Amino acid sequence: MVCKAAMGIKAAAKLRFPSSAAAAATARSRLKPWMVRATTTVLLWTCVVQLTAVGNTWGPRVLKGWPSCRTAREAAAVTTARVAMPEAVVEKAALPPKRIYRNNGYLMVSCNGGLNQMRAAICDMAVIARYLNVTLIVPELDKTSFWNDPSEFQDIFDVEHFITSLRDEVRILRELPPRIKRRVELGKFHSMPPISWSDISYYHKQILPLIRKHKVLHLNRTDARLANNGLPLEIQRLRCRVNYDALKFTPQIEELGRRVIRILRQNGPFLVLHLRYEMDMLAFSGCTQGCTPKESEELTRMRYAYPWWKEKVINSFVKRKDGLCPLTPEEIALVLRAFDIDKNMQIYIAAGEIYGGKRRMTSLTSAYPNVRKETLLEPSDLMFFQNHSSQMAALDYLVSLESDIFVPTYDGNMAKVVEGHRRYMGFKKTILLDRKLIVELVDQYTSGSLRWDEFSSLIKAVHSNRMGAATTRTVIPDRPKEEDYFYANPQECLRDPNLLRTS
Repeated sequence: MVCKAAMGIKAAAKLRFPSSAAAAATARSRLKPWMVRATTTVLLWTCVVQLTAVGNTWGPRVLKGWPSCRTAREAAAVTTARVAMPEAVVEKAALPPKRIYRNNGYLMVSCNGGLNQMRAAICDMAVIARYLNVTLIVPELDKTSFWNDPSEFQDIFDVEHFITSLRDEVRILRELPPRIKRRVELGKFHSMPPISWSDISYYHKQILPLIRKHKVLHLNRTDARLANNGLPLEIQRLRCRVNYDALKFTPQIEELGRRVIRILRQNGPFLVLHLRYEMDMLAFSGCTQGCTPKESEELTRMRYAYPWWKEKVINSFVKRKDGLCPLTPEEIALVLRAFDIDKNMQIYIAAGEIYGGKRRMTSLTSAYPNVRKETLLEPSDLMFFQNHSSQMAALDYLVSLESDIFVPTYDGNMAKVVEGHRRYMGFKKTILLDRKLIVELVDQYTSGSLRWDEFSSLIKAVHSNRMGAATTRTVIPDRPKEEDYFYANPQECLRDPNLLRTS
């Protein structure tokens, strides 16, 4: 019975579960069509993906028109990205390649003075860093001068553009690497002012060994530390590249400057008068022409209050006769009239607060309509620039560059740097005043010994060759301070050197 039962179970099992060989054969017969279809599908989709990925280059055009599975918003975003991509790629490709060199160390820089004094120093220090093969740290700006401006480099200049536009010449970092920064915090660096008007050999022989020894060198008081003349052509041209291409103001300053220029242009041509008649200038120079006795005393007290202003006892009368004083508002009003400047031409005053206020500006205001950034813009526009003299000066710099005529009343740093920039832009009209002759003629006219027509003719004749035309720099061996300033006349960078004439 047991045997019969077992045989019955085996027979039933054979009926329910075929042999393993038969089962495998049946499974293969059923799976084969599915495998073929699956494999074919995978291959087809792989081809589609590959063709779509390279479709812009050689894929069939029909693939480019296939509908997308993305939502409308996603598709729009992708389309926008694709449209913007070429511009982004071009911008990235426009960056110069990084210059590869063995780094000799790190150069930290503390600039001194006003905006344009610091601007020229930044250019020189970038050039020095390049030719010493050192890494330049973004320069620190002066915060302790008369203006007490807390602005950092990035508050005035486009720091990212400064770094990237010069990457093929010099490596520039926002700050020291952490390891090097710790060395500086421990006092393991060397600080010094470089010698004024030095050529590049001084930096190779004297400065480079110090950088190699200390790894980090801090240069302070960096104004006028590179010679005007006697430098290789590539150095002079790099100074220009830094000044005219790499040093751009922040987008906010640039936009506000453009707005001021647009407002001025709506009313026709305009003249920028750099009226250097602020309190600090008069105190520093000791020039008190037209000031009251009380004002003269105030200016003298201020001069003694600043120990780094070395000259204390100054004869204002003698200094003015020697042409070493900025022209007064009264004197410049006569000069502009003598040049036959249209009385309806707008005069933009590029300056800080004029010492003596409305009393001293009466002659100029009655002769010409004059405006300032404070009168052209809303207070809200200048809100973030208040108490930031360098940022305010940057606005004046931009407007000065674009003016039809630029007239500085004193040959300070802004006057010189703007003069040079306007030469670089194509010798835009810049009237370079001969102050010594002007004060002599003004005194003769006001005393009645010179008629107006004679005064006007002489003023025009004296300045016929002082309009910012192309000219060679004056070189005075062993007296670099008396030479023509490089940034006032960067002749090595001018577009048509054949125009140069001997001054």
